[in-house]
Amino acid sequence: QVQLVESGGGLVQPGGSLRLSCVTSRNIFSINVMGWYRQAPGKQRELVATMTSGGSTNYADFVKGRFNISRDNAKNTVYLQMNSLKPEDTAVYYCNARISTSRRSSFSGYWGQGTQVTVSS
Repeated sequence: QVQLVESGGGLVQPGGSLRLSCVTSRNIFSINVMGWYRQAPGKQRELVATMTSGGSTNYADFVKGRFNISRDNAKNTVYLQMNSLKPEDTAVYYCNARISTSRRSSFSGYWGQGTQVTVSS
């Protein structure tokens, strides 16, 4: 059973910073894309940032210059450094990864359980 476990969410004041982490379980063969999405109350889930195994990144316009995604491939972990946080960044942040569990299996998408980020004074 593949699992993604996020951590690092919490309450922060506007202008503050948080660092999210997402670690995958060990029963995997390969990870392709890893990334972060978020969902605010009453809104659809939206892409925040993604990173391929080769290091290519993609950011939503609303986080460019403020958020940075990184990976530790040896630890099967992805991070999201969030700086200059705004109240509108308040949401549940979800980790996503495309994972192959064996040499013969194709890649499938998996989600973490989400971590709450609240930006408020």
